[in-house]
Amino acid sequence: MSPALNTKCCEERAKFWRDPTLNNLEMLRATYVTQNFSRHTHEGYAIGVIEQGIQQFTYQGAIHRAPAGSIVVIHPGEVHTGHAGTPSGWTYRMLYPEVSLVQRATAEFMGQKQLPYFPNPVIQDQQLAAQLRQLHIVIENSTSVLERESCFLWTIAQLVRRYGDRRPYLVPIRQEHQVVQRIQDYLRANYANSISLEQLAYIANLKPLRLLRSFRREVGLPPHAYLVQVRVTRAKAMLSLGVPIAQVAADTGFTDQSHLTRHFKRLVGVTPRQYTLGCCKNVQDLLL
Repeated sequence: MSPALNTKCCEERAKFWRDPTLNNLEMLRATYVTQNFSRHTHEGYAIGVIEQGIQQFTYQGAIHRAPAGSIVVIHPGEVHTGHAGTPSGWTYRMLYPEVSLVQRATAEFMGQKQLPYFPNPVIQDQQLAAQLRQLHIVIENSTSVLERESCFLWTIAQLVRRYGDRRPYLVPIRQEHQVVQRIQDYLRANYANSISLEQLAYIANLKPLRLLRSFRREVGLPPHAYLVQVRVTRAKAMLSLGVPIAQVAADTGFTDQSHLTRHFKRLVGVTPRQYTLGCCKNVQDLLL
C-alpha cells in the first residue's frame, strides 16, 4: 500500500498524484498483479477502497484479506506488506493523508491531540466504501476547492465515527437558519470565484464540520452542490440572453465549456446549447 509506482507487467497500471489543497494529500489509483510491497510504514494514514480482486497483507502480526468493496485502513507507523490475494491481482484507490490533515478533519469531536485508531484494518461497509471511492474520484477530477475539502472532511468524519476505537458523539445541531442564510448569500454573491471551506467556516464563525452539518440540514445540499446550482441558475439567465456558451462558462465560475455542460445537463436535463436554442425559438415565436 505504498505509493510506489512499480508496474512489472503489461496488466499493471498506476497513477500517483498529490493535491496541494489538502496538505499535498498523496493519492494512488492502481491495478497490481505481481506487485509485492515489502515491509514498510507510512508517516500518515493509508486509507483506501478495493475496487476489484483481493489484496492480501500482513499487519499487526496477522494476515488480512481485503476483497472488492472493502475499506482498508492502516495506522501511521504500523509495519505492513501488500500483494495480490488472487491470481488476477487487485485494483484499488488509496489516500495517504498526513496526521495533521486527519486531526484537522476530526478536531471538532476528538480534539487536536487525539488521533483516531481503527482496530480492524479491513472494514466491510458498502455505503461508506462507495462514499470513499467517490471522494477519491472527486479529488482526482474536481476543480472545486470547496468540493474537495468538503467531501474529504465529511467522509473522514463518517469513517472515524463508525469505526474508530473511541467512537465520538457529535452534539446535535440546533437550527442555525441565519448563519446558513449568510452562507447562501455569500455563495450567491461570489459564485464566480473559487471558494474554500475555510472561508465559509470563517464567515459562519463555525468549525468546518459543524458548518457542513448545519448547511445540509437547512438546505438539503452541501455547500459545494448548492454553489454549482447557483452557477447553473446564473448560466441559464445568461444563455437566455444569447451570451455565448464559452463566455457563460467563464463568467459563472466553471473551468471551461465542457465543465459547464456536464453540470448543466445533470441539473437541467439538456445541454447549454439545447437550452439556448429553445430560448431563441421562444423569443422568435413571441416576435411573430
